[in-house]
Amino acid sequence: MKEALFIALRILTGLGGATLVIITLSAAIRSFVLPRNESVRLNIFVFGGVRGLFDFAARRVNTYARRDRIMAHYAPVALVALPIGWLALVCLGYTAIYWALGIESWTLSYQLSGSSLLTLGTTPDKRLIINVFNYSEATLGLLLLTLLLSYLPTLYQAFSRREVVVAQLELRAGQPASATGLLTWLGHDGDFGNDDAQWLAWEQWLVEIDESHSSLPVLAFFRSPQSNRSWVTAVGLVLDTANLLFSALDVPRSRQVELTFAAGCLALNRVYRYFDHKAETTAVELRSDAEQAAADPGRLEFARAWLALGEAKLPLRADEEAAWRHYHERRRRYAPALEFLSKLLMAPSSVNI
Repeated sequence: MKEALFIALRILTGLGGATLVIITLSAAIRSFVLPRNESVRLNIFVFGGVRGLFDFAARRVNTYARRDRIMAHYAPVALVALPIGWLALVCLGYTAIYWALGIESWTLSYQLSGSSLLTLGTTPDKRLIINVFNYSEATLGLLLLTLLLSYLPTLYQAFSRREVVVAQLELRAGQPASATGLLTWLGHDGDFGNDDAQWLAWEQWLVEIDESHSSLPVLAFFRSPQSNRSWVTAVGLVLDTANLLFSALDVPRSRQVELTFAAGCLALNRVYRYFDHKAETTAVELRSDAEQAAADPGRLEFARAWLALGEAKLPLRADEEAAWRHYHERRRRYAPALEFLSKLLMAPSSVNI
């Protein structure tokens, strides 16, 4: 009776180990091979644990620049921790399998698993079935590391393309960057009808953000090289500029501007829904009260923008109050997503209208 129970225990342990290995392999494939915004619980656990440590450190400093230096390391460290977590779970799964196949103790099973996974070959075994699993574990170990290494160039190419546009927007929108400054730059010749090529370039950039930041969510956490830049505030800048153009200026509406505005709203809201709904991420507020207030333009900021546009000799609509209502109503299409992502990614609050 005891022998039968012991055999049953070994079988169940082996099945549990095999399940753990399959789950880990599935997580790796869904993370870097499947081109969809899959929510992988294993990855969420790893990234959440690393994020907790960085949030704890960021709360201990009192300036944005120092918080930014801390958080700039979060995404690279979490990305390195991901394969370590995968390998640890595979090692644990195979340890259970080896014990189920008759290895005398858990210690010897763990030694055999670690030796096979890291392809050290320091713990040999002559049994055929054990060697079959040895080779499969060594193959999986190399596969998991290769998956991450092969996708690092893809990640950094997408990051580089994103940051080029972020830097260009800063050059065009003035210091500090604002929708009023960008709109003034667009209308420097008094003709907003010849800016479609620029709005098309921004539409393509927003569509790429939609695709890359939802299929590779870790990319959202890679911070800009300059602390006062962020892809989130750059997207908000483009949307606020289009919104201000529609609401405040008495000029013909371009279909291309409308397409760019729609692309930006879709990109922000899809990335927002992934983190808020699929990944169930809790955004921890690390910004100061002043930084939070600067990120949410109100009636006073709109009045200042209205005055600046008038000083720039741009054609304003007749009713400022009606323009404000239209601007505020349209901003509801992207403001919740912009606020959530700014909070989650600790974006700099430098963009005003």
